[in-house]
Amino acid sequence: QVQLVESGGGLVQPGGSARLSCAASGISFSLYAMGWYRQAPGKQRELVASITSGGSTNYAESVKGRFTISRDNAKKSVYLQMNSLKPEDTAVYYCNANRFGGYWGQGTQVTVSS
Repeated sequence: QVQLVESGGGLVQPGGSARLSCAASGISFSLYAMGWYRQAPGKQRELVASITSGGSTNYAESVKGRFTISRDNAKKSVYLQMNSLKPEDTAVYYCNANRFGGYWGQGTQVTVSS
């Protein structure tokens, strides 16, 4: 059974930082491309950042220079370091594992507000 479990969300002040983690089980993690998506109220889910099995990364324009995605294959985990957070970063953040099909975590809420 595949499980992706996100953690690390919460309430953050504007300009602050947060680190999201996603722990995977039930998949050959190192073979999967991993991604972080987010969905704000009333908006479609969007890609925030992704990292291939080889370590190549890709970012949405809105987070370039502020967010960093990384992975630890030994721990079967992917991370999203978020710096200089803005209120518009408020959303539910989802972890995704993709190879020939995709798996999703349950999501973690990030709220950026003073």
